[in-house]
Amino acid sequence: MRTTNLKKLDQMFVDRWSPRAFKKDPIPQEDMDTMFEAARWAPSSYNEQPWIFTYAIKENDLKKYTDVMAEFNQKWACTAPMLVLGFARKNFERNDIPNNWAEFDTGSAFMSLTLQAEKLGYRCHAMGGFDPDKALKAAGLDEKDVKPMVVIAIGKHGDIKTMSEDLQKKEVQSDRKPLDQIVFEGKIS
Repeated sequence: MRTTNLKKLDQMFVDRWSPRAFKKDPIPQEDMDTMFEAARWAPSSYNEQPWIFTYAIKENDLKKYTDVMAEFNQKWACTAPMLVLGFARKNFERNDIPNNWAEFDTGSAFMSLTLQAEKLGYRCHAMGGFDPDKALKAAGLDEKDVKPMVVIAIGKHGDIKTMSEDLQKKEVQSDRKPLDQIVFEGKIS
């Protein structure tokens, strides 16, 4: 069995997790801009930076973004002071041919945003449970141009006692698979 020296691993990777309990405290514009700046510096194919993020912090917009989500996610994500919709541009801007790496690159930008948020004392919870058509409408984007990728709830970690009992049980940091299950030298079989 392969073992890892966790002492060499930066603690930010171990500490990062996706809670569902959030404080309603507003996020200062400077902190939001710093998170998006981190995303801007993520690597991308041909430096295209094919991601588009839209966000909601005002009550009316938060309601529109919450309505995009699956019912289960609506139960808890509505407490976050900031909701973000993430999209990947389908084509390269430089020549309008399909960008097969845009989704991968958008995930990279999400991780950069997330790690910066953690450094600022916030938590992010990414969700795949949402309606892509509603996300496009809420952001004012067209499906011919972009693919909806994610909804992200961002805020300070809140008190789990404010959540329903079933959600409280889920409010724990999950473990990870051992390296032997996800990393292989050469051919797998």
